[in-house]
Amino acid sequence: MKKVKITILKTTRDKELAAEYGIDGLTACPMMKAGDVFYADYAKPQGFCDEAWKAIYQYVFALAHGADKSLFYYGDWIKKPGVAIVSCNDGLRPVIMKLEATDEESKIDYEPVER
Repeated sequence: MKKVKITILKTTRDKELAAEYGIDGLTACPMMKAGDVFYADYAKPQGFCDEAWKAIYQYVFALAHGADKSLFYYGDWIKKPGVAIVSCNDGLRPVIMKLEATDEESKIDYEPVER
């Protein structure tokens, strides 16, 4: 299993939808900033938004397990192998991310509770 690089490309806010449905003063996502970088494999990176992880983990899992050799969705979505452009599921202020397969091997980094 390889690590996957997650780069925050941009945070957005849909002004029209936010005006109709959002609270007063709603801003773009306060948790993530453009340029932030995380590395993941089977587990959510520390400091990464729980809801964003739920929206993208299947792409991370695929890239970590070898989908970097082919194009997603039969080549009718992303033109570069090993890359996915995804977003979180916040309809008012989505965060856009680039996922990239890396050559860095992943390792399990937890300690067993008991032996």
